[in-house]
Amino acid sequence: MATSRKAQTGAADPLIQTIADQDRVTWYNKPNLRYLYLMLFPTCMGIELTSGFDSQMINALQIVPAWQTYFADRPNGEFTGELKGIIAAAYSLGAMLSLPFIGIVNANLVEDAGMYITARILLGFGIPTCIVSGSSLIGELSYPKERAYLTCFFNVAFYFGQITAAAICFGTNSIAGNMAWKIPSWLQMAPSLVQMALICFIPESPRWLITKDRSEEAYDILARYHAEGNRDSEFVKAEFAHMQTTIQLEMEHSSKSHMDLIRTAGMRRRTLITAGLGVFTQWSGNTLISYYLNDILEMIGRNSSIFKQQINVALSCWSLVCGVVIVLTCVRLKRVTAAYMCTIGMLVIYVAWTVAMERATVAINAGRRNNAAAGAVLFLIFAYKPAYQIFYNALTYTYMVEIWPYAERSRGIALQQFFSRGASFATTFINPVGLENVGWKYFISYCVILALEVTYVYFFFAETSGRTLEELAFLFEDKELAEAANEAAMKASNDARVEEIEMPKDGKAARGHFEERRINGPSSI
Repeated sequence: MATSRKAQTGAADPLIQTIADQDRVTWYNKPNLRYLYLMLFPTCMGIELTSGFDSQMINALQIVPAWQTYFADRPNGEFTGELKGIIAAAYSLGAMLSLPFIGIVNANLVEDAGMYITARILLGFGIPTCIVSGSSLIGELSYPKERAYLTCFFNVAFYFGQITAAAICFGTNSIAGNMAWKIPSWLQMAPSLVQMALICFIPESPRWLITKDRSEEAYDILARYHAEGNRDSEFVKAEFAHMQTTIQLEMEHSSKSHMDLIRTAGMRRRTLITAGLGVFTQWSGNTLISYYLNDILEMIGRNSSIFKQQINVALSCWSLVCGVVIVLTCVRLKRVTAAYMCTIGMLVIYVAWTVAMERATVAINAGRRNNAAAGAVLFLIFAYKPAYQIFYNALTYTYMVEIWPYAERSRGIALQQFFSRGASFATTFINPVGLENVGWKYFISYCVILALEVTYVYFFFAETSGRTLEELAFLFEDKELAEAANEAAMKASNDARVEEIEMPKDGKAARGHFEERRINGPSSI
């Protein structure tokens, strides 16, 4: 086996995670934790809802006749590949340069394609900052038992935005005049308004408070949400001690510089994983569906705008169903296993899709229709969604939060966003040009990229499931550092014995009894 796939030795034994997993009281029976999760959805997860709205809006508006007529640079409402590409890619360009809520500018001030592109650049400018802070905050506030589920649902919120935009554009499709595309543009600011109204109702990250010497506040937040206000909880004592010690060790080994991302072998590996994930989450052929479904359907002879909008809405609903089901199941999988299922599944689907596209487009060019091939293309588009979501949608931010220690987490996720938005800009701009110039052969490039992704997973991915963030803080470093943090947690938990933890239920003390465990020496990973 390649040396880069050697067993990582820095992951601590899952002391805190094991205790949390044995808690039998569900989150919805804990009033404080329930409130926290209900607030996290519209505020932090609403960030991806905004992204999903934009992605689907620009996809759906390309089907609206009034939008085509208003912005087209060719007669009869047709676009050059370059103009279509830059209109769709401008959002990613603004994100890469790095505040939503100016969607109304699109509708009221836009007079031509140039102004529309500029408005979309500005619209995407603040998204990376929101994503970096939102995904980190979800991971850092969540109770360890549900953390993976919540960070997975962060990306699933994208599809709520997609469905909303698809339904709105479908409803305005038949409106005469420019209101058909202006109404969706106005409504684009709605998710950001909700976030602005509710953001003050969620607590600060306990880890951030610890770094600012506000440990008492951090402990209060942990006690309130992870033990329903029980400040004497053995679990909270152990969790807090683990956080404090881990952050102290991290800060001792961090210079708080961007150079930290490449300073050590462990950090370089994290950076390679992060950069690869940023690129491959956009270069796996997904942007063809997200932004150019209209072009694909026309290539196989499906030209009705009503049919296209129906497929668009159906695909958005299917994506949400797949996203929710996959989140509820894939969290139980090993991270590396899920990554293999994702990349290999997409590769198989794209090879079949390429063959079907060739058959369908050859028939169209010959003046006839190959309904079997066109049907296969539609089936494979729908089949692609769950394959992509197994890891790239459901687990990307979960994995980012897990592999990066607190001291570098924001920089690490920002790095992922930089590569992701840069890759998104490139592929979104190139896609229509490629489809226009080489047709179905353009799909071959994605088959090659997907084959590379399988290799990338093999050589660089490390397993992270089944541990808390502190237990993963030194995943690629010396395990002695991880064990030092565990020792602090053990001392705070009655001399290395965890006998019982009181878990309040519905505001009343309910004793959750755990089997007595003696903490032994470090075990192999």
